[in-house]
Amino acid sequence: MGDFWVFGYGSLIWRPGFAHIETQRAHLHGFRRSLCVHSYVHRGTKERPGLVLGLDRGGSCVGLAFRVPGDLREEVVTYLRERELVTNVYVERTHVVRLAAGGKVEALCYIVDRAHEQYAGNLHEAEAASIVAGAVGQSGPNEEYVLNTLQHLEALGIRDHWLEGVARRLGMG
Repeated sequence: MGDFWVFGYGSLIWRPGFAHIETQRAHLHGFRRSLCVHSYVHRGTKERPGLVLGLDRGGSCVGLAFRVPGDLREEVVTYLRERELVTNVYVERTHVVRLAAGGKVEALCYIVDRAHEQYAGNLHEAEAASIVAGAVGQSGPNEEYVLNTLQHLEALGIRDHWLEGVARRLGMG
């Protein structure tokens, strides 16, 4: 099989963790970046959940598309499934993304499952900030996750006004 693409919108942007041969800014229509997933492992606990990003219905999302060599397909997809499907809160799908350099490609995406118990819904900035504040999981403080994501988006020239608003409410912006 030929090369394939993976779309990153959160931690995959700053820590892809898999081999790739090209990275391009990309635009996904029909889904938006949102702190809509209760984190019971990486950024919170079952008793004190945090929030992590998911691709939720509506709007659009600018992120990065990573081109992966076809001969690494099995290895990379296995890695991504182990990373993203720990609690099956995401559904693995392929969607068309528009590349900044021009053209469209099919990219592997992880979309939030709205029927999953960890789906937090469409939260207001204040609600999201309240959940994020003080939550800590195996990968560290939830605030660190939000700040790290925003710093990397900023470095790429990608604005996310809602996430920036959450950070301001956390005293980070």
